Amino acid sequence: MSGYEPVIGLEIHVQLKTRTKMFCGCELSFGDPPNIHTCPVCLGLPGALPVINARAVDFAVQIGLALGSEIAPRSLFHRKNYFYPDSPKGYQISQYDVPICLGGELGGVRIHRVHLEEDAAKLVHVGDSGRIHGSDRSVVDYNRCGTPLVEVVTEPDLRSAEQAHEFLTLLRVTLRQLGVSDVNMDEGSLRCDANVSIRPDGSETLGTKTELKNMNSFRFLERGVRAEIERQTKLVGAGEAVLQETLHYDPASGRLTSLRSKEEAHDYRYFPEPDLVPLLVTEEMLAAAHAEVPELPATRAQRFERELGISAGRARDLAFRKELADYFEAALAADGEAGPVELSNWIPQLVERIGSDADPAESRVAPQALASLAGLVARKQVSRDAARDVLSKLVAEGGDPMAIVERDGLSTLDDGDELAAAVDRAIAADPDAAAKVAGGNTKAIGALIGPVMRETKGRADGGEVTRLIRERLSR
Repeated sequence: MSGYEPVIGLEIHVQLKTRTKMFCGCELSFGDPPNIHTCPVCLGLPGALPVINARAVDFAVQIGLALGSEIAPRSLFHRKNYFYPDSPKGYQISQYDVPICLGGELGGVRIHRVHLEEDAAKLVHVGDSGRIHGSDRSVVDYNRCGTPLVEVVTEPDLRSAEQAHEFLTLLRVTLRQLGVSDVNMDEGSLRCDANVSIRPDGSETLGTKTELKNMNSFRFLERGVRAEIERQTKLVGAGEAVLQETLHYDPASGRLTSLRSKEEAHDYRYFPEPDLVPLLVTEEMLAAAHAEVPELPATRAQRFERELGISAGRARDLAFRKELADYFEAALAADGEAGPVELSNWIPQLVERIGSDADPAESRVAPQALASLAGLVARKQVSRDAARDVLSKLVAEGGDPMAIVERDGLSTLDDGDELAAAVDRAIAADPDAAAKVAGGNTKAIGALIGPVMRETKGRADGGEVTRLIRERLSR
């Protein structure tokens, strides 16, 4: 149903890549046997006192700087009280009204806040396929409880499921390149909640929002948000009210089910954590964090587009994978006559041959070799088709592109008479295509170019072949 605008905000939980937990010395783990990385502090035993993880604070400040947030010189930790099996203390240490980072922006989406907290334990639900003592149970692994988290909360600036997907992608690559988290969604290092509402087109008043909880893949996020927009639109269209509640999206069935009514801040009974002093961020800490923040993906993509003339899509594809961008810039710095646009066009060709997840720096194709190959094409010493063959051989054996060209006889065909004769044979072999080209049908010229390229084994320059065909048929 049209006439309604979706309004979406995201709450992204990011496990930080520290060695130990947020408030104790237990080491972090993934995949270890359950309940072996615990201590009196993370289990909340009486008399145990928390200590703030300094490296987690460094990472939070770096995230804030990357997002353009205001770093609070003084922030507070609070107790967020709730009684779930995954909370051994009966509360979570988090930040409430004075977070470490406020404001900011990423990819045109405003950031509301960034705050530090600890993760909960992991609930494991054992169903029919894995009964414990003959009955269905839920068990708890406390290894994860106390893991340092940063929560990034956006303003409700997103207007579609696709925009939510795009923003989360940008945030994920930004955090990965910062080095503050491995952001592996399948391991729970990055989890996303979406607050979704709809309102009549043109209205500035926010509708009643629902929360989709703990979506751990980009695909599920997009599908879940789209399903909730559709559900709310049908409800409002039927004259029914949208209830504020927390929902679970089942990607297998596509169903949304209610988990609980949505809690407000007063439901958690926040109060200052009595065992922790205020967190102070000094000028020295800010300077150290600034020094660790690299050029970020969005900034790098903008530089490629603005300074090198690369298309927005190609610039984004390069910058969003640091290993590709580094390889491209290394090739660009090598001596070669191809411009940055021409050189950038060869990166996808290389990725196609080495595998989409491979690091080109670990392939047999040195950056200088790719720059040299692109230069050979730019100078028309090698046709583009022949260059693709050379690239495949570089991937297999490495070496120098020019040496492969000379060894395998792949240099551009420079005998004008030989090429002209090949063009004449192609025209004579397909009079129908020749007549169409002569009559102004430009698409038909491909039927004549193909035979010439096959006869010359890709050594002919496509532009020169096209010129000769048109010259012959315009007489």
